[in-house]
Amino acid sequence: MKRTGAEIILDSLVAHGVHTVFGYPGGACLPLYDALYHYQDRINHILVRHEQGAAFAADGYARASADVGVCIATSGPGVTNLVTGIAGAHMDSVPVVALTGQVPRNLLGTDGFQETDATGVMLPITKHNWLVMNAEELPRVMEEAFHIANTGRKGPVQVDVPKDVFLEEVEFDNFPPPNIPGYNPDEGMQPDPTLVREAAEVIHGSEKPIILAGHGIHYSGAYEELLAFAEKANIPVITTLHGVSSFPESHDLSFGMVGMHGNIYANWAVDRADLLISLGMRFDDRVTGRLEDFATEARIIHVDIDPAEIGKNVNTDVGIVADLKPTIRALIDEIDQLDHSPWVKQICQWREDHPSLAIRETEIVLPQWVIRQIYHITNGEAVVVTDVGQAQMWAAQHFWYDRRNTFFSSGGLGAMGYAFPASIGVKYARPNEQVWCIIGDGGFQMTLQDLAVVKEHNIDVKIAIINNNHLGMIRQWQTLFYDSRFMSAKLENPDFVKLAEAYGLPGLRASTKSDVVKVLKEAEEIPGPVVLDLVVDEVEKVYPMVPAGSSLAETIEGDEVEEARYA
Repeated sequence: MKRTGAEIILDSLVAHGVHTVFGYPGGACLPLYDALYHYQDRINHILVRHEQGAAFAADGYARASADVGVCIATSGPGVTNLVTGIAGAHMDSVPVVALTGQVPRNLLGTDGFQETDATGVMLPITKHNWLVMNAEELPRVMEEAFHIANTGRKGPVQVDVPKDVFLEEVEFDNFPPPNIPGYNPDEGMQPDPTLVREAAEVIHGSEKPIILAGHGIHYSGAYEELLAFAEKANIPVITTLHGVSSFPESHDLSFGMVGMHGNIYANWAVDRADLLISLGMRFDDRVTGRLEDFATEARIIHVDIDPAEIGKNVNTDVGIVADLKPTIRALIDEIDQLDHSPWVKQICQWREDHPSLAIRETEIVLPQWVIRQIYHITNGEAVVVTDVGQAQMWAAQHFWYDRRNTFFSSGGLGAMGYAFPASIGVKYARPNEQVWCIIGDGGFQMTLQDLAVVKEHNIDVKIAIINNNHLGMIRQWQTLFYDSRFMSAKLENPDFVKLAEAYGLPGLRASTKSDVVKVLKEAEEIPGPVVLDLVVDEVEKVYPMVPAGSSLAETIEGDEVEEARYA
């Protein structure tokens, strides 16, 4: 039968179970939107107010659903506005298909209106991309796009389509199965049994092991396996930022997060371990601190689906390239019931002596106290989407995550403005769950225009602005490492309550502890989106902290950080 290029693309979305897409129309992709008019009973299009929000929302949708997120933009500025969101998805291995319009084929290379080398721009920040010059290619390309995005180490792809290719009519029967020479991610799914036995021998010889759980636990769905493995081997579990909510934090073997703002006892445990069992994480600098002094006494077992990660940043004793779920199962079968009680007791003692998450008693509204109140009022059952900076770290530290895959953030790229549009995507992926967007006043002002989106669709996201009237992490670093020479850290903010009301949304403000509790409860009772302006202490810093250029052993808890110097 005859189908246009645009219809083939939309048929592909339907075939892959895509029911919600996020986008912004423009001249080059108008034929796709015209076709989309006839698919509204199958595909829900969310008109964001900036293309960057489309990419962030698709990213949030993908993380929360385990499906592929889809975003749409036009040529030129539409594509370039996607870049930050796609780069973030690439850094965090999030499966996103970006559909972009391009100028008609006869204008390519002529510097036509809104022409940009879109695939060239996207090349370094996608797993793969295509400039489709013939509609007959689209069935194959769309199958390859979804296959590449959602297999192996996941990530974003881009399909760039000239305007006239959307309109081109071709014969179409079905979508061919993907056949990509040289790309065989299934071959790496099962672990090498020899390496599993080798890893088990190393584990049996360890007295002070640590499990480092990363983002891969979520993608593999290896929650039960991680729990069973930790309990059988009696090994403490510490997570990366993206590993938060992969292991129940109320468990006796949970010791929180490692890294620049990790718990001091977690950092000490990693520093002094004789074995790190690293599962689906990549040893980035925010985890390791000064690399040459990272876990110098430890042997390292590293399991990751991407062979490029093994040995990239740290030397590995046993490297296993495989999916985590079958690998951990194989390890469970291979190891004996173990007892590391003295080591666990040692870390517990460090935690008792250095309680990183204790909040000091004061009438000042401390931001970490506000996060704790959100935890209490939601009974710890909310899905939390955070931005970047201080609010991100407090949300990771002080909202305790027992439920799986309930913490989302822009980790690798660290993109401010991520949390609000991403929370929209998360809500569409999990419509029956409470979704809280925890964001700073700086980050919120980068993408607040999507207040119009949550109003238009009555998207029930609670937006908690942790408002310290500053770019808080900038102020913190300028205080600690630039002798308090504050430059462009102070923000002159709008009235966020009036802003919410201007978009037709309820806005609530609190600047005392009693009012914080009151407005949080009130927000919970409102059936729809709410903007909360939670005014907190302006100078509070995030601790613990590993100063840049320092090692995990040099983690500092508080005031002594003043003696540290930027390296």
